[in-house]
Amino acid sequence: MDRFETGRTVVRRDVHGSGRVWSEHARRVVADTSEALVAACPPGAETRWPALYVRAHDDGDRSVRMEAFDAMATGTWELAHAVWQETELLLWKPPAAWFSINAFYTSAGLRNWYANFEHPTRRTTAGFDTFDLAVDLVVAPDLSCWEWKDEDEYAHVRRLGIVTDTEHQAVDAARDEVLAMLTEHTGVFANAERWAAWRWEPVWPPPRLPRPRAAANRVAPEGG
Repeated sequence: MDRFETGRTVVRRDVHGSGRVWSEHARRVVADTSEALVAACPPGAETRWPALYVRAHDDGDRSVRMEAFDAMATGTWELAHAVWQETELLLWKPPAAWFSINAFYTSAGLRNWYANFEHPTRRTTAGFDTFDLAVDLVVAPDLSCWEWKDEDEYAHVRRLGIVTDTEHQAVDAARDEVLAMLTEHTGVFANAERWAAWRWEPVWPPPRLPRPRAAANRVAPEGG
């Protein structure tokens, strides 16, 4: 599949093993190379989240996210439209990696790095599909320290069978890979200062999702 041109809107989807879409996020392409797809969004970018995630955010009740995973296990979730808030986001996604590296920016500059553990990329004509595997690593802007995040949620999805033993082994290997990148300053962290200085291109409007189609929650087979 051809590379995406800089400035194009792409859609990052989390697709459950059942073929249903778990979330959709509009991003704009910053760069697309054999090393990684780099995409970004500002506040106001369109998203579709599980309705229980939206409720957890609005109510400030993190326990509702556990309910969302229960709904995922039974295939009973609904999606709700929302917009990205508060930060600019830059995403660096190597195609075969079981993780992406994300950077979050406020008006003061880079707030933190964030390693999101997820499925390798499957390209589509509209963007790319992956699947978030719950556990994350939060990294200080200067790479001096880090801490694991959402390990309770990861344990829950493991109990529910959402993350299989094979996926768990892949996540363990990906954890080691990301920690090695951090300590050795390789991968995206080889250019950490350049990426830390990145800001959203002001001439780009916030990206929007395509108009919903019939049966849009189910993914049709597509090469890539």
